[in-house]
Amino acid sequence: MVVEVGYAQAWDLEARAPWRPISAGEARERDVTGLPYVVVYREPGREAPLEVRLVSWRDHYVGLWVYDAQGRRTYDLDMRLLDDPSRLLRRYTVGWHYTGPEMPEFDEKCPRITVDLFPDGRGLRTEEPRGKGGGSHATSPGLRDDERWMDRPAFGQWPLLSAQVHGLMEPRDLVVAESGEAAESGDGDAPATCWRPPRAAQPGPINELFRPGVRVTDGYHPEQTVVEPCRVGTLRVPSGLLAVSGPDIDKGDGPHISVPVPPGEYVLDEARVHYSYHCEWRNTEVTTTDPTAVRLLVSETPAATWEMALGPDDDPRLFIEDQIAGFDTDGATGCFADAGAWEPLVALFERGLIQGEPDLDGYEDIDDGSMFLQRTRDEASGGELMAFATTGDGTYPVWVGRSDAGEVVAVVVLVEGMPELLPERDGTTADA
Repeated sequence: MVVEVGYAQAWDLEARAPWRPISAGEARERDVTGLPYVVVYREPGREAPLEVRLVSWRDHYVGLWVYDAQGRRTYDLDMRLLDDPSRLLRRYTVGWHYTGPEMPEFDEKCPRITVDLFPDGRGLRTEEPRGKGGGSHATSPGLRDDERWMDRPAFGQWPLLSAQVHGLMEPRDLVVAESGEAAESGDGDAPATCWRPPRAAQPGPINELFRPGVRVTDGYHPEQTVVEPCRVGTLRVPSGLLAVSGPDIDKGDGPHISVPVPPGEYVLDEARVHYSYHCEWRNTEVTTTDPTAVRLLVSETPAATWEMALGPDDDPRLFIEDQIAGFDTDGATGCFADAGAWEPLVALFERGLIQGEPDLDGYEDIDDGSMFLQRTRDEASGGELMAFATTGDGTYPVWVGRSDAGEVVAVVVLVEGMPELLPERDGTTADA
């Protein structure tokens, strides 16, 4: 049977169609230079594609999407090019098993299997036989090395990887389809409905959380108003290396995240929002103020950009869409600390909070109504640790704000998710 192969600059997810078709020669040029492009495999007479391959070597990424006859994506394979240029890691896989032709694409009740693999041999296979929220079963994949990795084919020599899924066992002729009208010169901006390479979680409008008067919503309360940040105190960082970590699960391997800053003493404050809501158990309207983030302020210069801080084992080449890196906590606690005195500071934290030693020098509980709970101080170096509460266990990203000159001006941890900005009273947005 014949399978047509077409190339394009991008793939429109809504239309399930290529965006800006290009010739095989143009696709080859983009392959060499690392620019994104897609390859579409079609069976004549079938409306939905058999599979779509999405390539962006500059992002170390190759994706494979398989479609059924109804045009639903049934398989998503995320492959990554790492240190060995001759092979690809099968980084992340999702398979959807639709129970009938009427079930919508990505329906929450659709059974699915997810496989999460890492180059060091770690991995997790998660089966959800009743879909999202219907219970899951997680196991170690137990795959061989050749099942984790795939040889990297040369341009134009990729096989139809979904052939077995579609039952295409007979010999196939891959025919390059005509690209149609010439694509416009340059990349331009693809529509928002087009595929783009996976990217890690983005910071959101962090500056606005510290700007009084800005209106936001957390998804539960329709309107909240940012109030003046609450200045909690200061933190001494004489070593010039700031630690941001979970002090409750220290394993002796140092802090999760460290950020170089000039040696000094820095202000700590909280971002807060004010709002009203109907309290059911009191059957009345209640007004309250809640924290949204904690910040170590290095400079009064506003942050021009924000970036997610990475730990020593974090490899951005492995990040899937919206993945976060940060510090872990099992006790809903994070901290800012002097990394140069990390071990003695954490030891004081454990002796004071966990072991409850009375009258412990260098340890104090904080009872000022803020998210900050404990302070420890290393007498030898003068370095300090300030622990704060989060809204739960898990992983919390650390956002580093930089000036136009690239200098660190602030380090922020959101104690919950990033609120969404609401329009200003005049209809503009807060970050306009």
